[in-house]
Amino acid sequence: MIAAPAPAPAPASPVSRSVAAAPGGEYLTFRLGAEEYGIDILRVQEIRSYERPTRLAHSPDFIKGVIDLRGRIVPILDMRVKLQCPEASYTDFTVVIILDIGATVIGAVVDAVADVVTLTPEAIKPTPQFERQGNVDPAFVTGIASLGDRMLIVMDIEALLSSDEIGLVTKVAHA
Repeated sequence: MIAAPAPAPAPASPVSRSVAAAPGGEYLTFRLGAEEYGIDILRVQEIRSYERPTRLAHSPDFIKGVIDLRGRIVPILDMRVKLQCPEASYTDFTVVIILDIGATVIGAVVDAVADVVTLTPEAIKPTPQFERQGNVDPAFVTGIASLGDRMLIVMDIEALLSSDEIGLVTKVAHA
């Protein structure tokens, strides 16, 4: 007896798909322009006031330079520039979030830190995926959460940086 061939898989839909939402847990919330973002609190080492970093020649615009953090060279990335926010001004509220992204520690410049929130997996909704814009992969947005009248964009810092950029940041940090 000859078995019937398996049916062909359905063609992929051209409509934008959504990715699985971020896992629940505690998130540090911060502002970039008018938007509020959240990042896994377990990635955060510390929060520091903004101090002008030592600039590096020939680095991308979003890498502002490096600081010496207790004997460790830490690259400082301006998240507002990386995410193409309309204005990146430095005020008394501008802070640097020191983040552990695997083998590398980076500093992320943000407009202000808001608070720490606990989100259940059900509270984080999946986001539609859009086309890649330059070096910014839209997959860095892992979910959207509603907090009363606020919308929180949950992000993955490693997904925000391209593999080339992570290599560059790692090279700067270990220079």
